[in-house]
Amino acid sequence: MDGLRVVPTRRHGRERLYVCLPDGGNVAWYDREEARVSLLSDDRRAEVLQALAPFVTGPVTVGPPPVPTPAELARLTLHPDDDLAPNRPGEALLVALERAPGPAHRLRPDPRRRALAAEQATGTALDRLDGAGLHTLHSLPLPGGDRIHHLLIGPGGLFALHVLPARGQRVRVADPLVALGRRTPRPLLDRVRADADRASYVLTAEVHPVLVLAGPAHVTVTAPPRSVRVLTDRELPDLARTGGVLKPADVEALHAMARDRATWQGV
Repeated sequence: MDGLRVVPTRRHGRERLYVCLPDGGNVAWYDREEARVSLLSDDRRAEVLQALAPFVTGPVTVGPPPVPTPAELARLTLHPDDDLAPNRPGEALLVALERAPGPAHRLRPDPRRRALAAEQATGTALDRLDGAGLHTLHSLPLPGGDRIHHLLIGPGGLFALHVLPARGQRVRVADPLVALGRRTPRPLLDRVRADADRASYVLTAEVHPVLVLAGPAHVTVTAPPRSVRVLTDRELPDLARTGGVLKPADVEALHAMARDRATWQGV
């Protein structure tokens, strides 16, 4: 055992027991009503079942999370205000800049505009991948003012992308810290993991965290970060080259679920 803990919750009126890592990330959950243990990572099967042993009664089905049901797919008939698919890359930043553009003259460029340019460039690159059987959703709102910059859904799985504007700067990654130029390092990878974990929770499917560095001059990674993939914007097509995880029907079902604003409320 490596510190897995079991946390009881109620979601949509149903009780679930989540199996969590020490940092709070979910690796599995047990639905008593369905007598099913859903694993986000099969390589932890033995540890998960050991942690759940005191709570499981009778036979259970153990495997990956089930695909959304036809009832869940009915969400495709969405009111336009609830459909997130039309969101533009950087939608939240665009709205914020329209409402409060800031002073016309300032010594330094508004950092929101740098962030917007990075998200727009990343979004354009991701949208080009749609022909490879992938779907991309942009600027997904989370409670508390947070958001997922981009969510990519395709045969290779689900990816929550966080974009860091780094044009012409040196970037150093030492999990969980990310240093941009001479600025003080920030534990950005913890934020990237947390966003992906929240997406996994609402979609009941494994979502892989990805940090996208937009336009860096040089990148140094001291050691492979735990569970987070670090890519430059030029390497985004690599995400389309993985496959064999989701069937086309699964991709469509998860896309239908993720585009519904109600899916993300209360996570």
